[in-house]
Amino acid sequence: MENKDSLSNIENLIYNGKDIGDGIVSSIYERAEKIYKEVVTNDTNNNNIESKLDNILTSKLFGYPIMILLLGIIFFITIQGANIPSEILSNLFFKIEDKLTYLFLNIFNAPDWIHGFFILGIYRTLAWVVSVMLPPMAIFFPLFTLLEDLGYLPRIAFNLDNAFRKSGTQGKQALTMSMGFGCNAAGIISTRIIDSPRERLIAIITNNFVPCNGRFPILIAISMIFLGVLSDNFSSLISTISVIIIILLGIIVTLLVSKLLSSTILKGVPSSFALELPPYRKPQIGKILIRSLLDRTLFVLSRAILIAAPAGGITWLVANITIGDATLLSILAGFLDPFGSLLGMDGMILLGFILGLPANEIVLPLIIMGYMSEGAMIEYENLSSLRTLLVDNGWTIITALNVMIFSLLHFPCGTTLLTIKKETKKWRWVVFTFLLTTCIAVGVTFITNLIYNLIF
Repeated sequence: MENKDSLSNIENLIYNGKDIGDGIVSSIYERAEKIYKEVVTNDTNNNNIESKLDNILTSKLFGYPIMILLLGIIFFITIQGANIPSEILSNLFFKIEDKLTYLFLNIFNAPDWIHGFFILGIYRTLAWVVSVMLPPMAIFFPLFTLLEDLGYLPRIAFNLDNAFRKSGTQGKQALTMSMGFGCNAAGIISTRIIDSPRERLIAIITNNFVPCNGRFPILIAISMIFLGVLSDNFSSLISTISVIIIILLGIIVTLLVSKLLSSTILKGVPSSFALELPPYRKPQIGKILIRSLLDRTLFVLSRAILIAAPAGGITWLVANITIGDATLLSILAGFLDPFGSLLGMDGMILLGFILGLPANEIVLPLIIMGYMSEGAMIEYENLSSLRTLLVDNGWTIITALNVMIFSLLHFPCGTTLLTIKKETKKWRWVVFTFLLTTCIAVGVTFITNLIYNLIF
């Protein structure tokens, strides 16, 4: 009788022209739940606690605020906790650089260009990448894995499922998007959990719109320089809030672009996504540390190092090859200046992003190097001196805002592009993703600059 009723429901759905996927899944789960209640006995108290938690964590009223609050806490801890180890690593690497410089120049009697290419170019770039990238990842990935181990991530997917379904995809994309906060390459690899090839491709293309660890330093530094100075006592809090707003902008762009793709070149019906919320689990600290530090942190860092090493050498060459009285770096920056001004930025900023293609971590040091007319990447002493340098080179609030927006939306780094190729097996999706993200970044910054100039 029940089978006849289920078939009758499905026939009605087909007759009314509705998607039968959800109807079939609902019928299966209703039947399974009925059998479950007849043969399984649970601990009532534990069940009630989990049900009450789910009613709060997945409710329309509290679900999203709790998600944003937890995200804010994770980033606040990451921002605060990464400063000291990052500074320690930076000091250590620059002390080693002094030893290597002495070795090259005094022991090996190497020419200046050999020392510059290998030490000031390759080694210093690697030092920047490791000191800036490792501490935040070593904090963020364990915290994120902790939420995963507790069983909270499926609740995030449940909360965002409706928004992604309206965008033509499914809630699993929320999980892959969240992985992109640590590294976009890792987020793209995690799209393997999505069964539909069409929806997986959308998730791969749009994963770049959430900032990775490589982009957090520039977002955090600029937010503290131009917004954190509003309050000495709450600079970290204000910086965290501004970064969260940028992240929310990235999520909105992810949904909009997903909708655009699913309505055009990747058109299709969203697949049924039946998410059974797993029980809450006691976290296993040992496994969390192994998975987050070995499988994620070191894996992502090793890829970044492979990409950043040759980039450092190329950057040093660009900064030291002269044509007349000007370096190639300053000539290229001057060429990009007119276009940069349309976006509320300048040529040196755009050149920093272009040369930073191999690794987002080196974008800010490249910009600093260009402004100070140095032949190698340098380390700024503190945020106050960095603010003075940027303001002296024409930075305003709109410059800072558009640099943060461009950093959020611009083309993926070299590691991520390589990962897209490996996951899709086709170069055309690499080129498409690069062009799409670049056009969106240029379009949004052009509009914000236009609006700012019209108002002010």
